[in-house]
Amino acid sequence: MTERFTTFTSKVIPLPAENVDTDQVVPARYLKVTDKAGLAEALFRDWRFDDGGALREPPFVLDRPEMAGRQILLVGDNFGSGSSREHAPWALTSWGIRAILSTSFADIFRSNSLKNGLLPIVVESEQHRQLFELVASDPDATMTIDLEAQRVHLPGDVDLPFDVDPFSRLMLLAGTDEMGYLLTREAAIAHYEERHPARIDTIHASR
Repeated sequence: MTERFTTFTSKVIPLPAENVDTDQVVPARYLKVTDKAGLAEALFRDWRFDDGGALREPPFVLDRPEMAGRQILLVGDNFGSGSSREHAPWALTSWGIRAILSTSFADIFRSNSLKNGLLPIVVESEQHRQLFELVASDPDATMTIDLEAQRVHLPGDVDLPFDVDPFSRLMLLAGTDEMGYLLTREAAIAHYEERHPARIDTIHASR
């Protein structure tokens, strides 16, 4: 189970780097961690901390004081490439990120994100450029992410629509995943099984 995805308004963290892979999001040495909350410190670890564990100077964008509490990450193209690891969306959501905007996401990262309460939003190249320009001209600009309506509300009363898989949208809004959804349908599944007995006995060995 994850936190239900509700409409929220936030300032934006700009990270224009392209082709950011999952090992940069969460280095491989943290993959044995099972406590999702503890992964916030692992997020972009090697970009944020030196070998001695001290914050780098100048600080990485996440560690700038004004970025605290921001829930929207605006990134470059092809975010989340590389190996499959759920730890990447775990670390992002543990830090507080709920939505990421890019021109494209790696397929496995997008799938893992949607299953773990993180909304990847794909925008066109021109819209992407304009978003970075907006944040550059007004670092405190806010955006409202409305998953139910599938739109990003921008300053100036502008709406940016986006598409998301209908079932993934349902899961995010319910704060669950495929297994959680199946459990809510347990009675209906049992009723179906009662009305449709198995044609082959898979429990007892055949004679």
